[in-house]
Amino acid sequence: MTAQTLLYMDYKSPYAYLAKQPAYDLEAEFGFEFDWRPYTLDIPNYLGSARLGDDGAVIEENRTPHQWRRVRYSYMDVRRHANRQGLTIRGPRKIWDSSLAQIGMLYAQTQGRDRFRRYNDLVFERFWKRELDIENADAVLAILEEAGCASAGFPGYSEGAGREEHARILAEAEEMGIFGVPTFVIGGELFWGREHLESIRGRLGGSG
Repeated sequence: MTAQTLLYMDYKSPYAYLAKQPAYDLEAEFGFEFDWRPYTLDIPNYLGSARLGDDGAVIEENRTPHQWRRVRYSYMDVRRHANRQGLTIRGPRKIWDSSLAQIGMLYAQTQGRDRFRRYNDLVFERFWKRELDIENADAVLAILEEAGCASAGFPGYSEGAGREEHARILAEAEEMGIFGVPTFVIGGELFWGREHLESIRGRLGGSG
């Protein structure tokens, strides 16, 4: 595989979660590896924000009626697709800052592909079952350890070089025109969303 093949993801995006296994399948089918990169979404900037209580009632919000309709439809749509993949997706009770878990993605990649995949799988699955606080440093560290990573260097990495790398990748992505996830980049061409998987397959196979 000679073309540049990038994949931008965010753990707090349900659509990114749905794209994870199809991306693995493409790697297996064509015998290559995507360069998985974090693109940490600023959700309040375009969908507003809200916080729910334990009973699911809205206790704080900053959303227009239009934004609420978009959010509600998105989760209805996501659950339809998740059911087909056997995935559990429980809507989050607040807008999360996923940057720490995203930096964990970068750190896990330094530990080898198998450990990265294990970390990737654990974070997505646990977060969308509401079993993982992705803003908690100890929780992210525990996931790295469970994935088999040598985690002693992560605290320093997350506060220094890793945070700087995360910011650099985000700035570079925005210069490329990326605005959401999942975004696949094949030979410099952007494909946003799972609905383009067949086009991506064609590009990878040389027929698109």
